[in-house]
Amino acid sequence: QVQLVESGGGLVPAGGSLRLSCAASGRALSSLHMGWFRQAPGKEREFVAAISMTGDRIHYAGSVKGRFTISRDNAKNAVNLQMNSLKPEDTAVYYCSASVAIFIATLTRGDQYDYWGQGTQVTVSS
Repeated sequence: QVQLVESGGGLVPAGGSLRLSCAASGRALSSLHMGWFRQAPGKEREFVAAISMTGDRIHYAGSVKGRFTISRDNAKNAVNLQMNSLKPEDTAVYYCSASVAIFIATLTRGDQYDYWGQGTQVTVSS
């Protein structure tokens, strides 16, 4: 079993920054593919960013590319999402996810992940 706990959400004005963190326990982060997804009210969950087990593959949604950065800290067993130049449309609950698969063909698909955190709210005011 893998437990994921997100932190770092909050209220920020448009143009501001937040850093989300996802602490993993139960398994070494170096053995997990990690992803971030988000869900806004009334909308379906959508992919935000993902990083492969070895860090050699990183993907971003087009809407966040150039503004968000995903990174792994294997020593702390955590994955981070640095979010800059935030926009009101970034408002959502952000979820961390993990996959124990040896290989994932598509890191951007939510159904490829085995474990999910409880989510952290990010609100960007206009």
